[in-house]
Amino acid sequence: MAKEGVEKAEETEQMIEKEAGKEPAEGGGGDGSHRLGDAQEMRAVVLAGFGGLNKLRLSRKAMPEPQDGELKIRVKACGLNFIDLMVRQGNIDNPPKTPLVPGFECSGIVEALGDSVKGYEIGDRVMAFVNYNAWAEVVCTPVEFVYKIPDDMSFSEAAAFPMNFVTAYVMLFEVANLREGMSVLVHSAGGGVGQAVAQLCSTVPNVTVFGTASTFKHEAIKDSVTHLFDRNADYVQEVKRISAEGVDIVLDCLCGDNTGKGLSLLKPLGTYILYGERKTASGTWSAIGNSWWQVEKVNPIKLYEENKVIAGFSLLNLLFKQGRAGLIRGVVEKLIGLYNQKKIKPVVDSLWALEEVKEAMQRIHDRGNIGKLILDVEKTPTPLMANDSTETSEAGEEEEDHEGDSENKERMPFIQ
Repeated sequence: MAKEGVEKAEETEQMIEKEAGKEPAEGGGGDGSHRLGDAQEMRAVVLAGFGGLNKLRLSRKAMPEPQDGELKIRVKACGLNFIDLMVRQGNIDNPPKTPLVPGFECSGIVEALGDSVKGYEIGDRVMAFVNYNAWAEVVCTPVEFVYKIPDDMSFSEAAAFPMNFVTAYVMLFEVANLREGMSVLVHSAGGGVGQAVAQLCSTVPNVTVFGTASTFKHEAIKDSVTHLFDRNADYVQEVKRISAEGVDIVLDCLCGDNTGKGLSLLKPLGTYILYGERKTASGTWSAIGNSWWQVEKVNPIKLYEENKVIAGFSLLNLLFKQGRAGLIRGVVEKLIGLYNQKKIKPVVDSLWALEEVKEAMQRIHDRGNIGKLILDVEKTPTPLMANDSTETSEAGEEEEDHEGDSENKERMPFIQ
């Protein structure tokens, strides 16, 4: 098993570094497209209906063409996020109609320009936000959601960049106003956003980062944070033992009982930020708004008396519902500047073929990832390790997550 894990790790590292020279997909043209009569088709991951992993399938769909103000992108890599699991189960507010193609971020090469598009050329290497439809060989998205990437940034890194680093940056600098000498508590420190938070905190002098994560991740991420605790331990007492006053910023993607704990750790003028769509992967929690907002935990008068700030952040809402693409473009430009200065770098956990999307989702479900999981559109499927294969019930639904199970599972090595 260990040998197979090392082989998988070496393969992932090679795939991250490899940007050209791949063979075209079997049965397709050199650009990965297919033709049915006069209609060009593409491969895409399709969610047939809400539910378990059996609702996902790799299908052929008509290739989209750019509308006015859009870019057509030949996709090289796509990001996989926890919210994609929530979408699959329909456990989000106002879920879209199925069938649909999931995914909210990707990287690739500009293949065509819609009318009125300026500032881009065919052949540009880009990363983009997409309002669904990212898990496909070709996507079309408005130009305001597309960003050129540095020459030395791989497509895998670029697909791991937008959701994680923009979320981390906005929370730290736009909402919480992170400054020198402050302290931050971040949950799920081994995930994509957690690792982005840790890197961005390191760009500010004397920032102390407290992180929580599953114990099997500690060895891999111990150098990225100042203090690291077991996610199931009494981290409140551990933090107070180190910093009696508490912390300046709490970034919480867990909610539930952690809401009260996080608020109790805030210093005066501290900021608690709820983000993400974290629920149990079996869908047993209700929507975030119902699961964490409890009067006994969040009392407005108590917030006033203790001089504490509570906030929420949803990047997708900010982009697609609230029209703040201009703000996000400015953030992306700052982040690319930090990348060019070698101060930040996306952490890619592993690469998966489109055919392996179910197994990739299972890895997130098991909390097995350190950093970002990437769907590599050109990757050839590989045999799975036994402990990372998709576990399904007779009905085709994935088994419920059992706390602590991940501690005993052998994982793919952390890919740096």
